[in-house]
Amino acid sequence: MPKQVDYDSRRRQIAEAVCLLADEHGPEGVSMRDVAARAQVSLGAVQRCFRTKEEMLLFAVEHVGERVRARLSADVSLEQAVGEIALLRDEHRTEARIWLAFVAQAAVREPLARPLRTSYAALHDLLVRLAAGSGLADPVGAARALLALADGLTTHVVIGHLTAQRAAEVLRTHVAGLGK
Repeated sequence: MPKQVDYDSRRRQIAEAVCLLADEHGPEGVSMRDVAARAQVSLGAVQRCFRTKEEMLLFAVEHVGERVRARLSADVSLEQAVGEIALLRDEHRTEARIWLAFVAQAAVREPLARPLRTSYAALHDLLVRLAAGSGLADPVGAARALLALADGLTTHVVIGHLTAQRAAEVLRTHVAGLGK
């Protein structure tokens, strides 16, 4: 009797390997063979889950976005949500580097841009709800600004222009000033 494979679990396992390799070499340096080795599965197993490298990268982009969104519970504050989106904590630095690598590739590869836009739209919607719940006069505008601020802070921390602590201070100051 053939072994039953949980394809959802296998696809997530492969996405984790893609993320680790993308962190080390950028998305362009990821090969299906290297992913198979990192995920400790056969190349055939990777190919059964993903027909092409592009399909595998798209799934990995969506996977990172889902991980960030999963950390955002319904009872999170506006400041906490933007902090999570900015990926400022040390344990999220790898995600931040991966996200920025995918964003850079998405600038020249439209298929990668689509899942990023979907993630940004979901995050924007969440920030609009939180901003409205905080009584801000323009929750849509506040959400746009906060999402852009989070992205900018991610970049500044990853490249070493700001420390994570300084970026968190910038974030706190901005959020505190929204209600004034």
